[in-house]
Amino acid sequence: MVTGPRAFLTHWTTVTPVIAVVLLALTWGRDLPGAVVALLTIVLAASVLAAVHHAEVVAHRVGEPFGSLILAIAVTVIEVALIVTLMADGGDKSASLARDTVFAAVMITCNGVVGLSLLVASLRHGTAVFNPEGTGAALATVATLATLSLVLPTFTTSAPGPEFSTVQLTFAALSSLVLYGLFIATLTVRHRDYFQPITRQGEVITVEGHANAPSSRTALISVGMLGLALIGVVGLAKGVSPTIEDGVQAAGLHHAVVGVVIALLVLLPETIAAVRSARRDRVQTSLNLALGSAMASIGLTIPAVALASVWLTGPLILGLSSIHMVLLALTVVVASLTVVLGRATPLQGGVHLVLFAAYLELAVNP
Repeated sequence: MVTGPRAFLTHWTTVTPVIAVVLLALTWGRDLPGAVVALLTIVLAASVLAAVHHAEVVAHRVGEPFGSLILAIAVTVIEVALIVTLMADGGDKSASLARDTVFAAVMITCNGVVGLSLLVASLRHGTAVFNPEGTGAALATVATLATLSLVLPTFTTSAPGPEFSTVQLTFAALSSLVLYGLFIATLTVRHRDYFQPITRQGEVITVEGHANAPSSRTALISVGMLGLALIGVVGLAKGVSPTIEDGVQAAGLHHAVVGVVIALLVLLPETIAAVRSARRDRVQTSLNLALGSAMASIGLTIPAVALASVWLTGPLILGLSSIHMVLLALTVVVASLTVVLGRATPLQGGVHLVLFAAYLELAVNP
């Protein structure tokens, strides 16, 4: 455990994000040999663990649900910046990049992270307990955002293909911002207790009593280190992506697998943090992370690409294929049945994980 300011500043969780950003600056935009890619992969993995550590320090200082909100927004802002950068460099071949990334984030969080958290908590504690009011509201917002942004473009007729017209894209962007803003207001102001962990008797846990909260100075340092670690994770993931692409192509897999792998790397900090919370029987924190990340991914990405489309050339494909719409609809139905009672068994966790596995299988064999 880090016990003092000097020890904190020299701890590996503080040094690693700095090393990651330095390596990112030295290797950005260059063709990398295998040895360098291996080094970047090791630093990337260490940066993920460092990000989780600093996110937990900040969460312990500010409490829930602010801690999970900070991590979700931080990851998503950097992810959105990466998407816009890749779209600017990719031309027509990146027309569906925003759609694929957002949908991957939704499936990873709503099935992978939720399923794993429910399974870990229920196996360890008998059942996973959470607040159905807050979780249900978050799920309804995710379902609405996903439908408005990813499903409707497949059926609109104002523009050719699964695209929005300019007016429709503007409406989708504004709707995403409004809904995400309402969610944050509900999460942090009017109904904060809906999103706090609860005991098995249904009482809200407002104070974590296992340790003293870190000082304001330590928390501020962790905020900075969290930002650096996330920049390192996303940037290094982009750096190793050509190697991933070559491996996918050599294995004869579908190109969409590349996006899935990169999304998994980017979302690793939230996944590990959610599982750790589930092990401590704080399932509500896990669900806040999962659904909050899905919501932030849609609510921030769609307005960002709508704004970027002003200067970007080429089409912007947002509409999902029929297979993905079926997966999304099934995810919403299953998740609704999961959260309605406020408790779950290993069965519910397994169902979500099977849906996630189906998504991965269809990414490999569409």
